[in-house]
Amino acid sequence: MGQFHPTSGYVYNLSDSNTLEQMRWGDLYSECDQNPYFPFPDRDEWELGKFLYTHHTQTEINTFLKLHWVTSKSQLSFCSAQELLSHLDAIPKGPTWHCTKIDTTGYVTKDPVYFFWCDVLEVTWEIFGNPVFTQHMEYDPYEDQLPAGAMIIPIILASDKALVTQMTGNIEMHPLFLTIANINLKVCMKVMSHAWACIAYMPTLDFIMNSEFHSVLEAHVWHHCVDIICTGLKLAACTSTFMSDPNNATQYCFTPLAAYTADLPEQLMISCVTMLVSPVTTAEKTQFGDVFLPEAKKQKLSSVQLPFWQDWQFSNLVIFLIGELLHFGHKMFFDHPFKWCKELLGHDEIDAQYCIQHKHVNQMTGCEHCDLQHTIVTTIASLAEPDFVYAIHATAPTFMSSAIHAMEESLQEFHMHKDSILRAGVWQGKSKEIGHFQIPKLELLQSFGHSICNVGLLIQYSTDISERLLITHCKDPFTCTNHQRNSFTEQIILWLDHEESIHQFDLYSLLLERDANLMNMLYSEPNISSYVNPTADWLQHVALEEVSHFHGPRTFHNHFLKGIISDDSTTAFHITVKPDYVDKSSNYLATTYNLPNFLLLLWNYIDGIPGDHHCLGGHLLKGWTNNIIPSQQVQALPPSTKHPLGKCDAVLVHYTLLSGTASEGSPLPTGFSDPLLYVQYFTFTAMPINQPDVAMYTIEHMFNNGPEGSRTHVGVIIPLLDVIHAVELIPNYGVAANCEVTSQTCQEVYDKFFLNNFTDKEWYYTMYHDYQ
Repeated sequence: MGQFHPTSGYVYNLSDSNTLEQMRWGDLYSECDQNPYFPFPDRDEWELGKFLYTHHTQTEINTFLKLHWVTSKSQLSFCSAQELLSHLDAIPKGPTWHCTKIDTTGYVTKDPVYFFWCDVLEVTWEIFGNPVFTQHMEYDPYEDQLPAGAMIIPIILASDKALVTQMTGNIEMHPLFLTIANINLKVCMKVMSHAWACIAYMPTLDFIMNSEFHSVLEAHVWHHCVDIICTGLKLAACTSTFMSDPNNATQYCFTPLAAYTADLPEQLMISCVTMLVSPVTTAEKTQFGDVFLPEAKKQKLSSVQLPFWQDWQFSNLVIFLIGELLHFGHKMFFDHPFKWCKELLGHDEIDAQYCIQHKHVNQMTGCEHCDLQHTIVTTIASLAEPDFVYAIHATAPTFMSSAIHAMEESLQEFHMHKDSILRAGVWQGKSKEIGHFQIPKLELLQSFGHSICNVGLLIQYSTDISERLLITHCKDPFTCTNHQRNSFTEQIILWLDHEESIHQFDLYSLLLERDANLMNMLYSEPNISSYVNPTADWLQHVALEEVSHFHGPRTFHNHFLKGIISDDSTTAFHITVKPDYVDKSSNYLATTYNLPNFLLLLWNYIDGIPGDHHCLGGHLLKGWTNNIIPSQQVQALPPSTKHPLGKCDAVLVHYTLLSGTASEGSPLPTGFSDPLLYVQYFTFTAMPINQPDVAMYTIEHMFNNGPEGSRTHVGVIIPLLDVIHAVELIPNYGVAANCEVTSQTCQEVYDKFFLNNFTDKEWYYTMYHDYQ
C-alpha cells in the first residue's frame, strides 16, 4: 500500500458529488436551501431535539415536553417524542437497511431466521466520498494487475460476537463492520472518527435438532449471509465501478478484500477449517506443536463448500486473513507464557512483584496485560534459569516492518530454548502436565512477518477496534431497547440509523449555515493543534469556535511548537508558567528534599560556568516538581506523609554544559537561564551482551562513603536539556520481593535495577538502535 503506480488514480470527471453534496441535492433541496436545519426551524431547536434524543428515553422526552416551562415559553415544532422521531426521519439518511429471511429448510430453528444488512457497495461509496476524510486519504496505491487509470479501494472487514445481556437472557449479537484502507490508519483506529460502518447483524441461530451439526450449520449460514451483502463489492472488484471521491472527482475503482480482522475462532470459520488447524497455513495440530462431514474433517475442513471469498477477485485468504495483535499477541502471552511464569515463581510472589512495579488492581484488563508484558522478563530474571528467561523473552517479538528479521530471529530463539519450559514443569493442563507446544496462537506468530510485508503494520488491524465497535454498536444501543429477543435488533438498527444521520447532519447543516464549501479544501496555514478527529481538523479552518461542540477523539498537541527544545531538536520540555515554589533558599531545598550535599553541588555547578558568578550563591530559587518529557510526566516530589521517601522518577541523561538563552525579566548569565535539575547517579554494572537471556542493562546506585560507615548518594546539578528520555527501573528482587516495598519506595529501598527496554515501543527502538 505504500508504493504508487504511475498510471493509477486518473480523474474522469470533476463535477461529481461527494457524500455531503448528495445530501444537499436530495429530495428536500428547496427547503434546505432556505433553512439548513430543515425540518427543524432553526439551530436552537435542532440542538434541543438532538440533545433530547441522544440523552433521554421517549418517556422522558414526553415528560419534558409537557412541562409548563416548556409549553408556556416556547412553541416547538414537535410536541411529543413521536413527532421528534418524525423530524429525525426526515433529515438525510445514509445507506438503507434491508431484512432478508434465511431459508433453513430441513433444519428446524427455534425462531425464524432474519438477516439485517446494508448494501456494502453503497456504504463504500459513502465512506470513500466523505469529505471529512479528504486530508487523510490516499488515492493511487500500487497495483499492476489493474487497467491504466484505475485505483483500488481496499476493503477492510471486521466481525466478532458479543453477549449483550448481563446475568440472564443469553442474547448474542454478531455484527460485521467495514472501512477502507485508503483512510489513514491513525484515523481508522479511532472509533469516534466514524471511519467504520456497521454493515450487517449476522443471525444467531438456535437449532432444535442436529446438535452435532450446529457449528457447521452456523458457518454455512454465516458465509451465505456475507455473500449476500458483498455481492456488489465482488462485482466491482471484477468489473470495476465509478465512485465520487471527497473532492467531487469521479474515480475508476476496484474493490478487493485487503484485510479481515477477527479473533482465532472467527478466522477458523472464515477459512473453513476445523479447530487446531492454522487458518492461514497447511499446518495441523501435530505440526505446530469423521459420509460428508467426517470426510471433510479428515481433510481438516469445516465442510463449508461455498465460502464468501471464493469468487472475490484479487483477494487471497492467506493475505487478507492477517495476524491479530490483541489475541495472537497480548492474549496469547496471558494464556501461556504468563501462566508458565506463575507456576515457576508462585502466584503470591508474582503478585507481590506486580504490586511493587505497578499498582493494586481489582480487575485485570488489557492495560494490565500490557503492563505484565512490559515487566515479565525482569520479574523472572533472578529466579529462572537463563534458557527459561531466554524463551519467555523471545515470545515478545516486535512488529514494526523495520524489525521483521529481528522478530523472526526472536521466534527461532524461543524454539531453541522452549525445552527449558518443559523441564521446569510449569506447562500445566487442567489435570496433568503438558509435554508439547501445540498452541495455535503460537504457530500463528510465524505468519506475522509475512503479513507485515503484504498489508503493512499489524497495529492498524487489531481487534481493539472491533471490540470497541461492539460496545458502540451492540451493547450500548441494546440498553435503549425493550430487550425482547424477537425485536431488539430492529430497534438497534433504528437507533444507529438516527445516531449516524444526526452526526452527518450536524456537520452538514453547520457548513450550510456558514455558507462554507462542502469540499474539505487543503489549507496552507499550519495547524495549531493536530486532531485525530478529522471533523475537528476541518472545522478549525471554517468555524474554529464550533470545534468544541463536536465530540471526537481527544486532541494531541505538537510539543515541539513551544517549550524548551534540546540542541539536537529530539526532545521538547514543558514546565508550568507558575513554579511550584518561589523565593526559597538553597538551605530550604536541601532540608525539604533531605539532600545534605545539595549546597556543595550547587556551588560546584556555579563554579563550572566560565566567569565570576559568586554573587549568585545567595540568590533565592524557584522550582518545579513536574516536567513533561516527550508526552511523559516526570516527578520529583519531596518526602512527605504520603511519600515518606519522596517520589522521584528515573531519566537517561548526557552531562554536557550547554549555553542557555536569555530569559525575560532579570537577565541571567549564560548557563543559568535554563531550568536546572538535581539528579542522583546510577552506575552500569552489566551490558545486554553480558546477559543475553535478559538483554537489558543492569545498574545500581552510586554512593559516597562517609564517616562511620555512612553513605550518601552521588548527586550532581545539571541543565534540564541534558535529559534524553524518561526510563523505567525494575528492582532486582533476588530470591523474593520485599512485600513492604511499594512502587513509590522501591528506588530508595533497592540498590540494583534493570533498565527496562520494554516500557514502550519508542523506548525499545531507542535502546535497540542507539544503545546496543
